[in-house]
Amino acid sequence: MTVTSSAIPLATGTAGRPALAAGRWAVDPDQSYAAFDARVAGSAVQGSLPLAGQVLLGQLAEDSSAWLTARARSLSTGLALLDELLTGPGLLDAATFPEITFRAERLTIVPAGWRAMGQLWVKAAGYPLVCRLDPAPASRQPEGPGMTIISHWALDARWVTRKRIPGLRRRIGMTCSITLLPAS
Repeated sequence: MTVTSSAIPLATGTAGRPALAAGRWAVDPDQSYAAFDARVAGSAVQGSLPLAGQVLLGQLAEDSSAWLTARARSLSTGLALLDELLTGPGLLDAATFPEITFRAERLTIVPAGWRAMGQLWVKAAGYPLVCRLDPAPASRQPEGPGMTIISHWALDARWVTRKRIPGLRRRIGMTCSITLLPAS
């Protein structure tokens, strides 16, 4: 698919919402987050991290990039003891590695929709990652210019820890809700 207008058609089919125009967009940290779901010793562990960052949309989807960051210490499961364990030296080691980042080096359109390809940086190591991008339902879209995008990721637990943790499944599912607003 070739994009010839000044708008990236990511919003196509979202209740008449306009597409995002080429240019700079800011990730709204008050409305953007990464939610994760892992299985440890047969129990579900769910949590989230707030996201910040920026997106540069080119005239063509392939000329676009995105940068997302999460502060590792901001991880929240709703249980202080579990948060301390997950952000401690055995797992995320937030004191030594305070940020987790994703740099999307390329956006592309495939028959099934949009994909972002880039590097996820956890504990100073980069891992290739491809994620699916979908517009959020109209009820979750911001008022005025901007858009909320849902992104689905699958992380390898070995990216977080090399230690053997009984019952930790290798796959960690993540869903990111990213609200983009015009950059000022």
